[in-house]
Amino acid sequence: MISMAEPLLRMTGVTKRFRGVVALSGVSIDVHRGEVHAICGENGAGKSTLMEIISGVHPHGSFEGTIELEGRQVAFRSLADSEAEGIVIVHQELAVVPQLTVAENIFLGNEILGRGGLIDWHEVNAQAAELLARVGLNENPTTIVGQLGVGKQQLIEIAKAVSYTHLKKKKKNNETEKSRDNK
Repeated sequence: MISMAEPLLRMTGVTKRFRGVVALSGVSIDVHRGEVHAICGENGAGKSTLMEIISGVHPHGSFEGTIELEGRQVAFRSLADSEAEGIVIVHQELAVVPQLTVAENIFLGNEILGRGGLIDWHEVNAQAAELLARVGLNENPTTIVGQLGVGKQQLIEIAKAVSYTHLKKKKKNNETEKSRDNK
């Protein structure tokens, strides 16, 4: 369990160079649970580069410095590595599929499977409704995304990002329950 004094995310001395150009120089930041941070700067100031390091786009070893998550050092080598730890970047540009439903967009590429390896649509829609409520969007999960405004589509992107951590916790709880049942 992480203590309140210990940061959820800590980056220390992060430096990133591209062909001799220093994009980041000795960046350090602590983010505690419940905090919201804004990273501001001119074009080329390194904002995107910092986010790409946190999310594993720039793999461990391609930059100097350390990243700690909940007090342990991490070495992300890919987006999948960071997503497995619950780190997901929501980009300004929308990445929704307008022809799909809200629920389909939230779980696209991370579908909830039921018996026989088929998508469990009842569970997908139920989980989507729960995630939509968490981000403050009162929308039916079966609504086609293209029928919604840009603001609602952005909230769907945020719900998708939250779904990674949400599903990870659910999976961990299910494994704990199965472990108890087997004892």
